[in-house]
Amino acid sequence: MGSVKVWATMVGCLVVAAAGLAYAITVAADQPPRDGDMVRFDVEAGASAPSVSFMDAAGNPVNWQDFDGRVLLVNFWATWCAPCVHEMPSLDRLQQQLGGQDFEVVAISIDRGGVDQIRSFYRTHGLSDLAIYSDPSGRVPAAFESPGLPTSVLIDRDGSWIGTYVGPADWASDDAVALIRHFLDPAA
Repeated sequence: MGSVKVWATMVGCLVVAAAGLAYAITVAADQPPRDGDMVRFDVEAGASAPSVSFMDAAGNPVNWQDFDGRVLLVNFWATWCAPCVHEMPSLDRLQQQLGGQDFEVVAISIDRGGVDQIRSFYRTHGLSDLAIYSDPSGRVPAAFESPGLPTSVLIDRDGSWIGTYVGPADWASDDAVALIRHFLDPAA
């Protein structure tokens, strides 16, 4: 009789372990791939992106609703920030690769020198695919509680804050593209 209880206990433990493993696999399947540098991508709980506006190259106010349900990689940067300068070409390549009706890189400069300073930076560094956005007040990064520059946040089609990456990254890398593609087509 004792061996039956031991056997039943062992089977019960195996059933519980199998259920736990199945749950872990299901949860992992819903998580974005975070390999290479993207292990530092901090997934958020899905809160709405803060309602703040910034300016386009013509000085017009822009907000998240202006992006027509696209997934957005929002990057806070400045021309005087050395890690930002290093990162910007990869953001331009990411926009070349994935930009369009479903996705956009929104690089928001906090430079106080105005749009001409940003245009000059883009020319000097050969950036051709990124639109110019500015927030000289720094309200947008503050609303996202950005600890410094560069910081990137990912926003889904519904305007929810998906996650944050603090520091420079190679956004054109296979790992970064896989992370973003996960949110472009979560069913894939």
